[in-house]
Amino acid sequence: MRSHVPSRIAVVGTGYVGLGTAGLLAHLGYRVTGIDIDPDKIAQLQRGVVPIHEPGLDLLLASQEDRITWTTDYQAVAEADVIFICVGTPPGPDGTPDLRYVTGAARSIAAYLGDRPQVIVNKSTVPIGTGDFLQRLLEDHAPQFDETRHRVASNPEFLREGTALADSLYPDRIVLGGHPEAVEVLARLYGPLIEQSFTAPQGIGRPDSYSRPAVVRTTLQSAEMIKYAANAFLALKISFANEIAGLCERVGADIQEVTTGIGLDGRIGHRFLQAGLGWGGSCFGKDTQGLISAGREHAYPMPILQAAIDVNYRQRNVVVEKLLRHLKSLKGKRIAVLGMAFKPNTDDLRDAPAHDLIARLHQLGATVLAHDPVAMPRAEREWSHLTYTAAPDPATALRRADAAIIATEWEEYALLNWRDLVGTMRQPLVVDARNMLRETLPAQVEQIGRESVQVQKEAVLV
Repeated sequence: MRSHVPSRIAVVGTGYVGLGTAGLLAHLGYRVTGIDIDPDKIAQLQRGVVPIHEPGLDLLLASQEDRITWTTDYQAVAEADVIFICVGTPPGPDGTPDLRYVTGAARSIAAYLGDRPQVIVNKSTVPIGTGDFLQRLLEDHAPQFDETRHRVASNPEFLREGTALADSLYPDRIVLGGHPEAVEVLARLYGPLIEQSFTAPQGIGRPDSYSRPAVVRTTLQSAEMIKYAANAFLALKISFANEIAGLCERVGADIQEVTTGIGLDGRIGHRFLQAGLGWGGSCFGKDTQGLISAGREHAYPMPILQAAIDVNYRQRNVVVEKLLRHLKSLKGKRIAVLGMAFKPNTDDLRDAPAHDLIARLHQLGATVLAHDPVAMPRAEREWSHLTYTAAPDPATALRRADAAIIATEWEEYALLNWRDLVGTMRQPLVVDARNMLRETLPAQVEQIGRESVQVQKEAVLV
């Protein structure tokens, strides 16, 4: 394989990663074909309808519609210089990542590999060693496979839902793993991104302090491990903050003052030290469990990572315990849950803490009213097994409620007129599980890692 400048790209999978990748590469000037086996999703995209909620993504894709084609036909692989695999890897019952979608995509790609240089790039989060597995899979199923022409590479994504486009356009680092020739092809592909020579898209301006990303060239195995280790470490930071928060409540300390103080240490930093309801979504839990599963395969226990998971899911019980402490029993009580998505600025419900809260509240006999600015239509489809009433707005959810839980830190909730709204509740009890309320209210306010009764002031940096 000679290093060449790629021009045509195929992206397999049209979820958060696939759509973001397609939009990014089209904006950099490449011809992109998005492939998905779901005809309904492809039909939506062909009509210009984006099937997920990600701020700015619809505008970016619309601006590049002349460069992007959507199809269910893998034939597009034959003309592609680089093929990105961006499919899901959900956890199995024992925490081991399920590779059925990756395997299926690889087999479909194999049938159309041609007699020209092509790089097959895994952007899906996969167990260490999957790149080698895919290389063997292509050898077995591609009629024209040639290891000098067809290389598998790893290029993990580090996107945060809600800020995925900015994370894609202005990344901290770009990790490229694989054979040096394949890595060089990807480095050329990402040239405009590395050099930041592209024009920033409307609404996603380049930060003033941003210069260019670091580029990490490494092996397949190291690239795969970097992705897992990064997410596991971030999950560990959040769980650490939550564990410290529990002790803060018991000794009279304030977690926000504590994390402000320790975060000023440059070795620690403030990011991902926010105490609250814990993490959710499709990455942290799955990737942390994936590392634990990999350790199990090699008879190598990973107790620190297991503790991070245990602490995280304990936080969901902490919120219910706070309700019980004040209400004594939840039978017949009306509880408002504000926020259903696992984080703001997305409609993603995977492993959302609100799911477990709603289930537990119903189990304890409560009537639940739930609201979310964008995720309620998706919840109607994906959470049909839960018992709750969808509230059209926060005010409706709070009216005559015995308690309210802020489960997702949507800005919309911070801007509510809480002083008036708590007056409409049967009992003015608010469990602010995201520590986002700043004003003193005529209500009993419980936060995480802080004294109850009133919302205190944040630590002030002098």
